[in-house]
Amino acid sequence: MTPAPKLPFGALLLGATFIALSPIFVRVSEAGPTATAFWRVALALPPLWLLYLAKPQARAARYGGKWPLLLAAGFAFAGDLVFWHAAIRLTSVANSTLLANLASVFVTLAAWIFLRERPRALFLAGLAAALAGVALLVHASLGFSSTRLLGDAFGVVTAMFYAGYILAVKGLRERGETTLHLMAATSTITALFLFPVALASGDQLLPSSAFGWAMLIGLALVSHAAGQGLIAYALAHLPAAFSSVSLLFQPVMAALFAWVLLAEPLTPVQMTGGLIVLGGIYLARRGSRL
Repeated sequence: MTPAPKLPFGALLLGATFIALSPIFVRVSEAGPTATAFWRVALALPPLWLLYLAKPQARAARYGGKWPLLLAAGFAFAGDLVFWHAAIRLTSVANSTLLANLASVFVTLAAWIFLRERPRALFLAGLAAALAGVALLVHASLGFSSTRLLGDAFGVVTAMFYAGYILAVKGLRERGETTLHLMAATSTITALFLFPVALASGDQLLPSSAFGWAMLIGLALVSHAAGQGLIAYALAHLPAAFSSVSLLFQPVMAALFAWVLLAEPLTPVQMTGGLIVLGGIYLARRGSRL
């Protein structure tokens, strides 16, 4: 039976809200940023695999050539988390989240460069607007410190890695990969990539209190497993254009959570730049063929 339209749309907004909480969990985590990234996926593995095994209809289809793509997706997601968690610690939650959401712009740029898919004029207009908004965000960071500027740069690198993850996932889904197996397998591969990086980084690997563990469990179960799962469910029942809703809703909610929970203010320049970035992302999504 097809779910009522309101149910997938509600799941989309709730999933985006859960993911928007992740910068808060990362900011208050007692573990280092890379270690927090490792625990984010590692603690989500038991429920993801149990849910996958409990649903026979979610079993992955048999097809050739999936492991290179799974490895690519896991590696790209690991890079995404490493740079995004570092950005969250170095710059504002609003900046780090907005810049990470430039991923959809980089996806179309990659298709343009490597697949010779000429973008539409609407995408180019969105790209120009997004870049103008990024310039304002960077200008705002310059008024604070060079550390925030480095965090902004890490946010842009995050978007590049996440674009690679999106492209790998797109290839996997086109070959019949199911959502649950995709999440469980890529999370496992991501954790395997992140563990040695966390050890080598010198980060504090373990939290020092029950509160610290609670924040890591919340990050893993609420933001990673539930947030990503709800969005994956919703997009299976909604038109592709609705994906832009989660893309725009998440950074807005993240900035709101940072303001309420972390007392992190937004300057007028930041707010203007953020709105321009959101508008640019929206136009770029509308003008994308992917």
